[in-house]
Amino acid sequence: QVHVMESGGGLVQPGGSLRLSCAASGSTISIIYMAWYRQVPGKQRDMVARIDTGGRTNYADSVRGRFTISKDGAENTIDTMYLQMNNLKPEDTAVYYCQGRAGSQTYWGQGTQVTVSS
Repeated sequence: QVHVMESGGGLVQPGGSLRLSCAASGSTISIIYMAWYRQVPGKQRDMVARIDTGGRTNYADSVRGRFTISKDGAENTIDTMYLQMNNLKPEDTAVYYCQGRAGSQTYWGQGTQVTVSS
């Protein structure tokens, strides 16, 4: 069993920066990868970025070059995942969710609101 919890959302002006964190607990040794998703009302939840235990990353085209995903933890583990978001745009406004994948199980956090507005 894995538990993941996000923190770090808030209100920021266009062009600003925010850093999200996602802390994993429980059987973290079983985590294969972790990812950030985001969702706006009425739309599907979309992947923003993903990182595996080896540090390999993937990004959505809409955030590549502006967002950076990273992790803390011993080699080949993930204890905490981060999302550094720079040059934020109004269209980045969403609830951001942390996802953890361990074996065949997927775990989700409660989400954290990010609002980009002047």
